Amino acid sequence: MSAQLTPLVWQPTIEYASNYENVPFKVYTQRDLDKIEPLSRLSDEQRFEMKVVSSVLPFRVNQYVIDELIDWSNIPNDPIFQLTFPQRGMLKVEHFDRIAKLIKEGADKAILNAEIDRVRHELNPHPADQMEMNIPRDDAGNRIEGLQHKYRETVLFFPSQGQTCHSYCTFCFRWAQFVGDKELRIASSEAASLHEYLRAHTEVTDLLMTGGDPMVMKSKHLASYLEPLLQPEFDHIQTIRIGSKALTFWPHRFLGAEDSDDLIRLLERLVEAGKQVAVMAHYNHWKELDTEAAQAAIRRIRGTGAVIRAQGPLIAHINDDPEVWAKMWKMQVKLGIVPYYMFVERDTGAQHYFEVPLVRAWQIYREAMQKVSGLSRTARGPSMSASPGKVEVQGVAEVAGEKVFVLRFIQARNPDWVQRPFFAKYDEKATWLNHLEPAFGESKWFWQDEYEAIRRDKLALANP
Repeated sequence: MSAQLTPLVWQPTIEYASNYENVPFKVYTQRDLDKIEPLSRLSDEQRFEMKVVSSVLPFRVNQYVIDELIDWSNIPNDPIFQLTFPQRGMLKVEHFDRIAKLIKEGADKAILNAEIDRVRHELNPHPADQMEMNIPRDDAGNRIEGLQHKYRETVLFFPSQGQTCHSYCTFCFRWAQFVGDKELRIASSEAASLHEYLRAHTEVTDLLMTGGDPMVMKSKHLASYLEPLLQPEFDHIQTIRIGSKALTFWPHRFLGAEDSDDLIRLLERLVEAGKQVAVMAHYNHWKELDTEAAQAAIRRIRGTGAVIRAQGPLIAHINDDPEVWAKMWKMQVKLGIVPYYMFVERDTGAQHYFEVPLVRAWQIYREAMQKVSGLSRTARGPSMSASPGKVEVQGVAEVAGEKVFVLRFIQARNPDWVQRPFFAKYDEKATWLNHLEPAFGESKWFWQDEYEAIRRDKLALANP
């Protein structure tokens, strides 16, 4: 009879926190643009453009980002400035002109808000059919709000207390969560509904807490969702993932914040109980890893026994350069982080500003991989999180005299599709799956009929 193994966890002290106590968290939103001192160096026109764009797309930044991450001598080209501050090109010309005209004319607030709402709904606020196809239903056919269950093994949960971030990414595919429109928001405050669903679905092994950013929550609220999973009835939940940008935007969350010690102890308890805890960190540039506070926070999280995995999209103006990715992956490995995904920018929001053609994305991925050791080559990509699943561009090849993209599913609505290679006609302008066509004269993808049947069934439930 074999003995049960107890996870070996190094017990961290609160030494890290003592060096970062009483660091104030100061945040700025759209109405505070004029209060951000470095912006006073910009022209009136530039500041007006920011006002227009941030009327449509969400804007939030904090003092740590302003002081520690942005090189204000390199504006507007600094990647973290592009990551967090609105740029005119993030709105299409017709959208920008419509909103700018109303603002200049001093339009009535109701008229302006109605036009802003129309623009937002033209920006594909919920890509990949996530509102219609990913939200599960109870036995009575009612939507279980705040949950998504797209892949068999993994459930996403959107806690209502976590539907904001310490700062907002300008490219964020979840931007619709932050604009105050309840129709566009996915969230739940019901821990009971989460636990009831997981109790009934023993095929689920992974829970992903997502947002927004769950790390904006008080530790006691996060614990109320996660600690019940330590009961034997949830033994099938092997992995708890927490998606977060806090290691970039506010590493003090793990250091000297009011309840940072409570958060660290929560992670320790989950690990000691035998759960795999993965902090799914979102990184877009190596500069995000290059501050003392960021590296101290990484060490403190790793000290709990939790794993940090790094993912992020390849985006124009910020990281469309193999040197940036290679340096970032090397730094992540050095700091004990596991490179996990390079994503393709999703077809929502300011996609036209940030998108990179698939062929260029693959070239950047390939060239970056050539510059790193095997420990960095755990990063998969470039991957499109499309409605059928996560589709990876494996390369460009010539098969039977035809130039093609070689594709595969990393994850899919039907697990049988996973790891089956398929081919698309080469298209140097394509930026998303729906821009591609099957190669070799095929009329449809191998998975298309089944996917369309799944979609019809899901939409029928959503629109009875």
